[in-house]
Amino acid sequence: MVSFALVFGVAFFLTLALTPLARWLGLRFNLADRPGGRRAHKGVIPRLGGIAMYTGFMAAVLATLLLPAEWFPPRLDPNEPIHLTGLLLGCTFVFLFGLLDDRFQFGHTPQYLAQFAASLIAIAFTIFIKHVNNPFTDEFFFGPNGFPWPIVWVLTIFWFMGMMNTVNFLDGLDGLAAGVTAVVCAVVAIHMWREGQHSVVLLPLALLGATLGFLPWNSHPAKIFMGSNGSYFLGFALAALGIIAGAKMATMLLVLALPITDVAWLIWTRLRRGGVPAWNGRDHLHYRLVDIGFTQRQVVWGYYIFCAIFGVIALVASSRLFKLITLLVLGGLMLLVLWWASKQTPNLINFNNRHRRKER
Repeated sequence: MVSFALVFGVAFFLTLALTPLARWLGLRFNLADRPGGRRAHKGVIPRLGGIAMYTGFMAAVLATLLLPAEWFPPRLDPNEPIHLTGLLLGCTFVFLFGLLDDRFQFGHTPQYLAQFAASLIAIAFTIFIKHVNNPFTDEFFFGPNGFPWPIVWVLTIFWFMGMMNTVNFLDGLDGLAAGVTAVVCAVVAIHMWREGQHSVVLLPLALLGATLGFLPWNSHPAKIFMGSNGSYFLGFALAALGIIAGAKMATMLLVLALPITDVAWLIWTRLRRGGVPAWNGRDHLHYRLVDIGFTQRQVVWGYYIFCAIFGVIALVASSRLFKLITLLVLGGLMLLVLWWASKQTPNLINFNNRHRRKER
């Protein structure tokens, strides 16, 4: 427990202390968002918050390697050092690309290529999806040898790119992406601890500390945004942790069912209208709810509570079949919510205020 507290504390306090510096850097180098278009915030808000979270997370993880080994739980998996190397390299790659994206505002093609390259880094360090449990039996799909390698590559790349885009799409309201990531990390950490993977618990605890250290500055009204450097870093880290934790994808899918369903809905509706899936707009569910008349705090806390409830379900449900049924039912309910939100008329007061700000 002391090692858990140490890793969490390093990530939390370092991120909390470095976020004001990241804010100053964003203002100093003009890497900031201004109101207009889909952005309805007030004032100039720097978008380099990912610097603080990345540094806090990396420092906490490196502490487990540099400090005396007897301070931490023993590593039971012989592949854990390889996984850890891939996690750190992949996080660094997407973080640096995110910084470039925040500076040059790349189009969707370079972003997809960077996400694809990050997925290859993960695969190179054996962070891939080889086995998935069959919910109807006690065996793996395709037997004990797992998926054939072409399927492994496709599933792993889809998983990493999907998770990075989910967090990136989720980063629309103050504190939303960081808070949801914190909920996921807490659930995954508890799940690992219950299964005796104590050395691996340190990883989600480090990410939990980093996100919670960032939230005081990012909660509404935000003083800093995480930017692409933060959302890509969080997305890659979550995707990797879901695999390193022993293929806990079902747990993560349950916790993230709402934002994942929103991403799928957005891609489908944008393609149907002849648009580009990566196009930036206010058709995300969280934006629609604000446009209807909910406050930012109500929407963000609604996401937190929703994800936490289904995180608890994932922890207490022992049946894989029950988890699958819950996921399918939940997906159906979310589609109904998304359809309902798409049919609502925006709050005229909110709409007019944004329109006037845009004209100015």
